[in-house]
Amino acid sequence: MKKQRLILLFCAAGALAGCGAHSSIGLVDVQRIVANWPEYQGYQNQLYAEERSIQSRRESARRKQQATLDLQRKYTKVTDQLSSQIRDAAGKIASQRQLKLVLTREGIGYGGVDITADVEKALNITEKATPTPGT
Repeated sequence: MKKQRLILLFCAAGALAGCGAHSSIGLVDVQRIVANWPEYQGYQNQLYAEERSIQSRRESARRKQQATLDLQRKYTKVTDQLSSQIRDAAGKIASQRQLKLVLTREGIGYGGVDITADVEKALNITEKATPTPGT
């Protein structure tokens, strides 16, 4: 399971339509959210540990394959759950700010209103300090 795969799923799930009075567009930086979200980090670490465990088992290829399929189902369930939480938080912020559309920041060069901090606040996420260059 790769982090990029989960991020892409979040990106795909991140677009949502709101019901605002004007044509403002909100942006959410999903990469920043998952980098700072302890719940996401916990699930990611758990899934990686389970994947390593499956690979290191001394079992038949068939049993490993079944365990991998079970892990993929679990991964999908977790991804759906976390995506839903991000969508719900972004939807609430969009409604409060009367935004018509919320997109993920990835791939957007400029424009839009960045609502990432508000979504993080709604999810009780504290942004990690960015290291300064050279330290």
